[in-house]
Amino acid sequence: MEMESMQKYDVVVMGGGISGAMAAVAASSSGAKTLIVESHGFLGGTLTANGVGPMMTFHAGEKLAIQGYTNQLIERLKKLGKSPGHIFDTVGFTYSVTPFDAEAMKHELELMVTESGGEILYHTMLAGVKTENGRIVSITVCNKSGLSEIQGSVFIDGTGDGDLSVGAGAEFTKGRESDGAMQPMTLKMKMYNVDIPKVKEYIHSHPDDFPLYNGDTSIIEKAPRLSVGGFDSLFKEAKAKGEISIPRENILFFETNNPGEVIMNTTRILGHDATDAMSLSQAEMVGRKQCRELELFVRKYIPGFENAVVESTGPSIGVRGSRQIKGVYTLTVEDLMEQRLFEDTIAHSGYPVDIHSPDGEGTKHQKLEWGGMYSIPYSCMITESVRNLIVIGRCISATFEAQSAMRTTPTTGAIGHAGGVAAAIAAKSGVDVQDVNIKEVQQSLKEQGAFLEI
Repeated sequence: MEMESMQKYDVVVMGGGISGAMAAVAASSSGAKTLIVESHGFLGGTLTANGVGPMMTFHAGEKLAIQGYTNQLIERLKKLGKSPGHIFDTVGFTYSVTPFDAEAMKHELELMVTESGGEILYHTMLAGVKTENGRIVSITVCNKSGLSEIQGSVFIDGTGDGDLSVGAGAEFTKGRESDGAMQPMTLKMKMYNVDIPKVKEYIHSHPDDFPLYNGDTSIIEKAPRLSVGGFDSLFKEAKAKGEISIPRENILFFETNNPGEVIMNTTRILGHDATDAMSLSQAEMVGRKQCRELELFVRKYIPGFENAVVESTGPSIGVRGSRQIKGVYTLTVEDLMEQRLFEDTIAHSGYPVDIHSPDGEGTKHQKLEWGGMYSIPYSCMITESVRNLIVIGRCISATFEAQSAMRTTPTTGAIGHAGGVAAAIAAKSGVDVQDVNIKEVQQSLKEQGAFLEI
């Protein structure tokens, strides 16, 4: 097959999730000729292609720790009536949650990229990486036009699984350090026509079914949308009867921007690998089986769900972790819990350690004190070996525990913002990404509205 050569770009972003989209906006806003390449026909990644929602959390206590372009996206959605903005987390787990309308998000992300001068290439997958002397010269992509070669000065890996980095020869780890086991995947299910007042009535009358509330269910009245984890006794009863095979201890769901519409975050698909196509395919099928069980369960057992209707699943399964690209520095859980402030800090987050057990039921949480926040250093986003590669999103250099905290979408959006700024500076100044002036990156981030406590 003859290969088509496309024009050369200053910055090429592979992957159009929230991190990749923010990187593209930042790079093009910084004056770099930018192309973002995405396998779907829309941007947003887990938020639009995997049914993930709400975004959590932009806050560290009362402080809005994540600002910049990621927060600008929410402000745009709020103006359209497509998000209530940052609201109280009535699960009682973190500071705030941010519901949104996924279809509106697709459009707004697209507008943000194009308005900043960036170009978008949809329905396109990575097929190869050409390197010379420790630099990526070009990538080969595959789409309906066939094979195409894209050249760039700086490349950003926003694939989530580190596909571009691995293709360029970067080292990586995968899963839990002790045995390589990874957090389970989850296939989200969206349902509408849920009677939220009736659900709340059950919660108030059965406080023991919701251990996180410690008997005080008034928390569920503190936000305009309901987020809840519980229904423990009902779930246990259904499992005992063989009606549920999901290896989880309770139900977790979040009301979206649309009242009466919820996202079920309850399925748990163990032992699969997102970087293995057959394993990923099998995980999708297990997820659909669990979603069917879940639909029947909630309609039978949970007051308020009697007439609920499944709107969608996925569309694709949600992946919490796979490869972590080995960077100049590896973020650790000690860095998070001790709130270390790095000289090359490019983002902050207040989201806690949140490990869904790779072994079955149970979730391990490790929280900072109220209002505490940790820092993400730029050195987690660059490798020792590839001179023009920046890694963003959930696959940056981090231990298994640390990754479980920084993997959420507000944080990865902030990381992407920083990656785009750094890539533009490297491309325009003609330096390796390892030699970018970090003070210039930090100053540019602040000028673009990002929050940095440094």
